[in-house]
Amino acid sequence: MDRIPSLAVASAVLAASLFIVALKLVQPASLSVNIFSGNGTKTVTSISGLYTIDDMLTVSGSMLLAGLSASFLLFSNDKQTEQPVGELVLNERRTKWLETSKTLKDDEMKVYQAILDAGGLINQGELVGKAALSKTTVSRTLDLLESKGLIEKRRRGMGNVVLLK
Repeated sequence: MDRIPSLAVASAVLAASLFIVALKLVQPASLSVNIFSGNGTKTVTSISGLYTIDDMLTVSGSMLLAGLSASFLLFSNDKQTEQPVGELVLNERRTKWLETSKTLKDDEMKVYQAILDAGGLINQGELVGKAALSKTTVSRTLDLLESKGLIEKRRRGMGNVVLLK
């Protein structure tokens, strides 16, 4: 959790520096030129759209800060994301499935546990052997589990594929 303040600071620095760069590039300075002639007359000319050295130093410094903060945000190591996202989701689902399996009846528990042991996805034909129940019992139990919203049966060729939700 100690990463959050550093990420917040880096994000704020990035946003502020990009705002300064945009502001300086959109509104360049105007330059007033005073021209004195030999007879004492003074001519004032205003030239807009020029960037002064101060503007360029400000833009360069802001871009340097933006680059450093963006690099920090992109390349900072997050220990949570070292594990692939798919595995994180699967682990969350396994935890949920294990909690759900404790609330089921005998046959429902056997079928559900067999699906869980297969990684959450199994052919219905294989499930009959793994659950050690008859085809009819497995089919009825799957219908019950599906009505409870715990599994989903999908037709594949001549059989069904059963997956945990």
